Amino acid sequence: MANIVFCWELGAALGHAGRLKALARPLIARGHAVSFVLRDLVHTRRLLADMRLPVYQAPLWLHRVEGLPPGEASLADILLACGWLDADAMTGLVDGWRHLFSALQADVVVGDYAPGALLAARSLGIASSAVGAGFQIPPAGPLPPLRDWEAVPRARMAATEARVLATANAVLARHGAPAYARAADLLRSDAPLLCTWPELDPWGRAETDARWFGPTIGGTGAGVPAWPEGAGPRVFAYLRGPHPEHGAMLEALARAGCRTLCYLPDVAAGAAPPYAHPLVAWAAGPVALDQALRESVFAVCHAGESTVSQALLAGVPLLLLPRTAESFLTARRVRRLGAGINVNEMARPLDWDAVVGRMLAGSDFRVAAQAFARRHAAFDADRQAETVAGVLEGLVRRPAAAPVPR
Repeated sequence: MANIVFCWELGAALGHAGRLKALARPLIARGHAVSFVLRDLVHTRRLLADMRLPVYQAPLWLHRVEGLPPGEASLADILLACGWLDADAMTGLVDGWRHLFSALQADVVVGDYAPGALLAARSLGIASSAVGAGFQIPPAGPLPPLRDWEAVPRARMAATEARVLATANAVLARHGAPAYARAADLLRSDAPLLCTWPELDPWGRAETDARWFGPTIGGTGAGVPAWPEGAGPRVFAYLRGPHPEHGAMLEALARAGCRTLCYLPDVAAGAAPPYAHPLVAWAAGPVALDQALRESVFAVCHAGESTVSQALLAGVPLLLLPRTAESFLTARRVRRLGAGINVNEMARPLDWDAVVGRMLAGSDFRVAAQAFARRHAAFDADRQAETVAGVLEGLVRRPAAAPVPR
């Protein structure tokens, strides 16, 4: 049997760890040894507690990068701000990953938005796979623009890609490993596995452009939803803070008589909630999302792909407060499906009472969400995890393209 190491390096929210947990289960059942190397060991602790597996801290870039162009034009700009500007800096992070993989005797590395881990795996000749939603697994070829509504000089994007690619290849050359051909390869790995559907792909790839596995769902929490008392409509909110509009949004929900159940990891860990009201309850830990969604008239979140997918599978419309370019692109896809509101496409100052009223009265949102649910009614999360696990298991038997000494 093989040693399979699951890694999460960039990005926020529990969706990354939840996806890795769901994919790990069938591999464990098949007898493989599994370990996790994660960006966040605190908020994932309860999520992974039942796995009883070794969990390690991911090597992370902790410094500020000065002199970068304003705004992030592509995924390459995100990488530059995470240490990919300099080969010496990345060598330090890659050395950390290499030591972990060697100590764990990794046979396969699975990265969820973990380009440093994938680079280290390549430097060691270890087979690797990138899993995740469409954002962190870009199309092959030039990296697409993050803000396609802005005019970003192509020369700037090409130069950023070249810089990131040069950094990666300089690190690989130090270890005698084969170079990457394109910057996109840093995020695609040996086996890019798109765990989403074309309707939610932020890059707008055609259905025939890739193999679509559908979302990996699992490990979102087991807490029974504890709703505020009363007769008003129920709304579930999965939030991350701090956010300048949490208070105004929750206040508008309370004014509308909604009984809102919120899970915000910082509050669950002891921080003060951004708004207090008898109609707003704060969950002490991750909530059983399937049950919470079944009981909600709509859901509120920051457009994380996992939460969005589960809401749409349940036929539940969404009020979306994206925080990043990734979540904005996902929220825009939901808005274009007609299944919710992306508040970041609306003019400020925002009339939150009108937004909440539109969500409560908007039967068209529910119709669109339910149509999505019917299109994917045959989707089975357990079968999806088994299918992806089978692909990962196949990498164990695949000889490394260019093995190098460990």
